[in-house]
Amino acid sequence: MFKNGPEYEQRLARPFVPPTITLKQLHDAVPKHLLQKDPLRSTGYVLRDVFFCILFFAFGASIEPLVSSSFGGYVPLSAPWQASLARAALWLIYWWWQGIAFASFFCVAHELGHGTLYSSWWTNNILGFLLDTFILAPFFAWKASHNAHHKAVNSIERDENYVPHLRSDYKLPPKERATTADYAEVLEETPLFTMVRMFVMQAMGWWLYLTCNKLGSKMYPKGTNHFSPYSPLFKKEQRLGIFISDVGLIGMMSLLYVFARAYGWKALAMYYFVPYVLCNHWYVHPLMMTFLHHSDPTIPHYRKDEWSFLRGAAATVDRPTLGWIGRFFFHNVAHDHVAHHFFSHVPFYNQPAVTDAIKGVLGEHYNYDSTNTFYALYRSFTECVFVEEEGAIVFYKNQYGVAVREVADSAVVAIKEAGWNQARQDELSDTEPEFGCVTD
Repeated sequence: MFKNGPEYEQRLARPFVPPTITLKQLHDAVPKHLLQKDPLRSTGYVLRDVFFCILFFAFGASIEPLVSSSFGGYVPLSAPWQASLARAALWLIYWWWQGIAFASFFCVAHELGHGTLYSSWWTNNILGFLLDTFILAPFFAWKASHNAHHKAVNSIERDENYVPHLRSDYKLPPKERATTADYAEVLEETPLFTMVRMFVMQAMGWWLYLTCNKLGSKMYPKGTNHFSPYSPLFKKEQRLGIFISDVGLIGMMSLLYVFARAYGWKALAMYYFVPYVLCNHWYVHPLMMTFLHHSDPTIPHYRKDEWSFLRGAAATVDRPTLGWIGRFFFHNVAHDHVAHHFFSHVPFYNQPAVTDAIKGVLGEHYNYDSTNTFYALYRSFTECVFVEEEGAIVFYKNQYGVAVREVADSAVVAIKEAGWNQARQDELSDTEPEFGCVTD
């Protein structure tokens, strides 16, 4: 269970050669019917998510009556400890599933933010706003920064989030002079402290990102956040949407306050707050799924000389997070994330077929990892520490200053000499760019 998946091991053993296929080759491989929206099917998925959230709320409301009645007399709970144990077990079940249901709201709102479910701008945005607001996510603010992330994914200079720390951020000596003691002094920590840091980021990372741009792009000044309409994250024409998001959050917080005054703060914590924290753990930046999409010791980051949209989009990982639960509730967001970055305008229910269509074209550049997701989270959290200040293609280094994967420098030089450039790789015209490339 707690070991690297075979796909990860294969990447470790293979020096990295950047992809030379073209975006047009990928687009030509995908049947055009997969690009189409199905409004009726989309509506079914939205209603399904809402139904399960309501169902889980009803289950939560039934816990006390079930325990106090000994499950209608079918399960005798004669001792106080038995009732306490049954109550705790039922609340744990509720928190797990309602946290999943809350995360499903974010996942489907993410799709609506990309405009993939309906042709109507109003339908996509109104539904996305309502679903995100319910789980205290600023829909229009997230939509703006997330779509910008898609345009510059894995570019060290321009990506909006998951931007690696540099050696200089830790004030480490140059790699030529750095010793084991230097790395240990700055980066070494006990497993317990690592777990505490992981817990803090899983519980609070979303709000750290929203309020102070934690793990966001370094091109923005201190104080950058997702709540000010005048934040440098946003364009002038996006400011009204940011204001509407803020109003929505204030309105939802007001409703939660009214609920707490009517039913008690304990009820608010039990029914809403605990599932909300778990929702943030599963999906929202920079946590479980989104962190693992772009933070992996075997996946490169690019600087401008080697970055292209295709290369950046290929530098992500598909993972079978939670198996069927991830497929059903998270709408393929972890299972088909590579395809999503190439075709973010395609409905999530068509993404499995898109993944199958592009695998053959990507070849060894299709990244999949069957490693247990919780172990992968710990692995990335401890091994994706920093990247070097120089290098057009870089991999994360761990706390010992070691990268587990290397770049095939001679192949990179050969690709450049053969005529590779960003514009030609990302071209979608009928005229296919022609240049001799090292075999992928």
